[in-house]
Amino acid sequence: MLGQLFCYNRTMATTIYESGFIELIDGNIIYITPLKIKFLRQFMEKFEDVKKAKGDEDSIAALAECARVAMQQYWPSIKTIEDLEDNVDLPTIYKILDIAAGIKVNSKSREPVKNQATDSGSTWEKLDLAGLESEVFLLGIWKDYEELESSLSMPEILATLNSKRDLDYQEKKFLAAIQGVDLDKQSGKKNEWEEMKARVFSKGQASNASDVVALQGANAQKAGFGIGMGLSYQDLTKK
Repeated sequence: MLGQLFCYNRTMATTIYESGFIELIDGNIIYITPLKIKFLRQFMEKFEDVKKAKGDEDSIAALAECARVAMQQYWPSIKTIEDLEDNVDLPTIYKILDIAAGIKVNSKSREPVKNQATDSGSTWEKLDLAGLESEVFLLGIWKDYEELESSLSMPEILATLNSKRDLDYQEKKFLAAIQGVDLDKQSGKKNEWEEMKARVFSKGQASNASDVVALQGANAQKAGFGIGMGLSYQDLTKK
């Protein structure tokens, strides 16, 4: 069953997160996806400099350094800021940040770059990453945590855990039903797991699982509709 679970998530990998293509100045086309945990850790360390930045110029410089870290996964030959500047323009950097870690910056917005980036970049900080990794590691697929972090991105970890927890819950529900207990009715407390997934899949935009922007990626597929599946929305708070 563990093998089936892993294969399920492998086949769903192209639908549980946002991906895209970027074009380097020399014409090379690169397919990019959310950062694997190995690189996401380094990315978020550099992102701390964005929070300390003073003014848009400093903020953009710090974000460029974050993009340079991301390129270690996508195009390892880009090693320095100079390499990055020689290969991509600013709109491409913003696209890299968005897909890599959900950091959204709109160059047309009047809001300071720092505010835009930090408002959308707090999603991962609220997660117990060590706890999530430990739970996934128990599946016994990876030989060590280094291999796990090199293999999975955060959306992939959450999708894998979602399948695992759903299977575990259905088994408990079945056993409870045999004893005449309705597990669904007895579970009246706030579902923190579902709300955490909503925040992650909406890149921090959804406050809870019932928020419309939570219906993206795996959540949209599970519901049968959502953002990108016939449903769209406009954020009126952004200029």
